[in-house]
Amino acid sequence: MDTAAARYWRTEGDRIICDLCPRECRLKPGQRGACYVRRNVDGRLVLDVYGQVSGFAIDPVEKKPLYHFLPGTSILSFGTLGCNLACRYCQNWRISAATEDRTLSTPIAPDAIARMAVRERCPSIAFTYNDPIPSLEFVVEVARAARACGVRTVAVTNGFIKPEAYPEFFGAMDGANVDLKAMTERFYHRNCAAALAPVLDTLRRIHADGRTWLELTTLIIPGENDHPDELRALVDWIAENLGPNTPLHLSAFHPSYRMLDRPRTPAATLHFARKLAMDRGLRYVYTGNIRDPEGSRTVCPGCAATLILRDGYRTTVAGMGAPGVCARCGCRIPGVWA
Repeated sequence: MDTAAARYWRTEGDRIICDLCPRECRLKPGQRGACYVRRNVDGRLVLDVYGQVSGFAIDPVEKKPLYHFLPGTSILSFGTLGCNLACRYCQNWRISAATEDRTLSTPIAPDAIARMAVRERCPSIAFTYNDPIPSLEFVVEVARAARACGVRTVAVTNGFIKPEAYPEFFGAMDGANVDLKAMTERFYHRNCAAALAPVLDTLRRIHADGRTWLELTTLIIPGENDHPDELRALVDWIAENLGPNTPLHLSAFHPSYRMLDRPRTPAATLHFARKLAMDRGLRYVYTGNIRDPEGSRTVCPGCAATLILRDGYRTTVAGMGAPGVCARCGCRIPGVWA
């Protein structure tokens, strides 16, 4: 695999301390971080998988999920390798927990990815499937190449990044869907070997910057984060810190990886959570991983007109005059529409 000099690190004796994410892995010579892809090589930190891509797909942008970002368009999607969380229910664990299996990835240059998006008439590129943060040096180069070609970029991410690395990573992104997995440190520690507080800090920064379009996803897992009190805490935190216009996707859990003992999320749980969120002031709340046209509609908060219809990944922009403007009442809908 190709290697490249990594950024965001310091030395302490013969160890390197990685400052990309809040784990602050302390790496002996030759040792990899918890993300599997950043390594101490002769006293310098390197990214072991620069230019390594784990699969391409052309997806509906709604699949990320992004509902207020160029709706109805295609997005060139690809993953890298590794992840800085260790979620017990990860559906893409074969690449998120990959180390040196070359069969899982293909080498490609950043500008080639940007040209591919142009050739395939995709107005945007998604860094998805695994978390892009551990491959920051490569991902940022792809984003810069894409921007030079007039192509937007989106990160589908856990948001687990240190403040010093935040500007470079998110400054390169036009949009992001951040997983807000739960509202307790216990959940993050038990199920992801991580922490909640840094994710909340990232979300506040994205909102304050206003440069990166933000949507959130919460996977509702029975018995883990579906208690009404926790759902209320989640919704209230979003409303207070990110504002009621932040789209929230509430997705159904399916047993996977090391969490096979939990049942699938009942549709009724998602319907309850969506109603709770909207009753507490969030304006754009959607259900996911179930077929629910009602829970997938975008509705004008001013006059209740249906603006965007979605059935699965079939999307119809039905009620907008100018992009992002309700044709009936003129209410402006937040998002990236053109």
